[in-house]
Amino acid sequence: MTTRAAVLTRAPVERPFDETRPLSIETVDLAEPGVGEVRVRIKAAGLCHSDLSVIDGVRPRPVPMVLGHEAAGIVEALGPGVEDLAPGDHVVMVFVPSCGHCMPCAEGRPALCEPGNRRNGEGALLSGARRLMWHGEPVHHHVGVSAFAERAVLSRRSLVKVDADLPFEIAALFGCAVLTGVGAVVNTAGVKAGESVAVIGLGGVGLAALIGAVAAGASRIVAVDLTPAKLEKARELGATDAFDAADPAAIEAIRAATGGGVDHALEMAGSARALEMAFAITRRGGSTVTAGLAPPAARMALSPLQLVAEERTLKGSYVGSCIPARDIPRFVALYKAGRLPVDRLMTSTGTLDDINEGFEALAAGRTVRHVLRL
Repeated sequence: MTTRAAVLTRAPVERPFDETRPLSIETVDLAEPGVGEVRVRIKAAGLCHSDLSVIDGVRPRPVPMVLGHEAAGIVEALGPGVEDLAPGDHVVMVFVPSCGHCMPCAEGRPALCEPGNRRNGEGALLSGARRLMWHGEPVHHHVGVSAFAERAVLSRRSLVKVDADLPFEIAALFGCAVLTGVGAVVNTAGVKAGESVAVIGLGGVGLAALIGAVAAGASRIVAVDLTPAKLEKARELGATDAFDAADPAAIEAIRAATGGGVDHALEMAGSARALEMAFAITRRGGSTVTAGLAPPAARMALSPLQLVAEERTLKGSYVGSCIPARDIPRFVALYKAGRLPVDRLMTSTGTLDDINEGFEALAAGRTVRHVLRL
């Protein structure tokens, strides 16, 4: 069958994206699902900085590629061996498929699945196959999802079933922003009620971390960003303090306001400088967590003596250290209970045809989450 999809044919591409138009809407061939695979009718897909980093070349991927990894849709067809889903089921996509058999999967750390991450780097599905073709040539999958399309074929291991009453635009956000941001708070950092938290970088993932800190019962929540509108948004979502990251005095001001630093500082900006700032505003004995994907060549300065003498912890967090099949349903339950206002992360919606305009708005910092309705 055929499907309309946003195809990236070259990278890196410079801004402004509404003029350079890195993504072209094309009709591509979509093969039937193979063993352990599922065809999904995509209903909503969020624009994320992880997609943007492929377009601007920060994270090189093979092209041509159909981007998109934060999405929700309806199951249309099942490949051989898929018995726990049915046509009509609503699903959320997960951007690291977990094989269930490698050592990280066996340890309950599916975000580190070795075959899943290897296939993601290759632009293939978990099976190693590519189910997209264009002009007779294979098209690469973006992290096993390729959701900027009307339909997609994915590994069953890239899908989590969700309640049918969850709006697709909201459901999509659970696949990346919520999974990564809230997961970093509750799983990686292990924030407890009454503790203090700082979030540096207030994009979709950063603001998801912020509402996760509110849900976890943090008593003091410090928001840090370069954009005044995002700092105001953070206050609306529960931040007790807001600081301009560009202010040379910001680190000392945060340390003074929090009595020597916060219990947990989370870096969500994808910047080595932001991570250094996060480490600097963490109190003695506290933890610094990074879920931001900095450029591969980025490096940070760190004092080993400080790490030891102050019993500091520095952690990476990928996919929020989540087990998606466990965590997406419980995060959805918190949303339904009114404790996790995921709907407030969505700042605009659009269509597949205006995707380049959406990415320009994201790059310019004018949106938190722009969601395509497909």
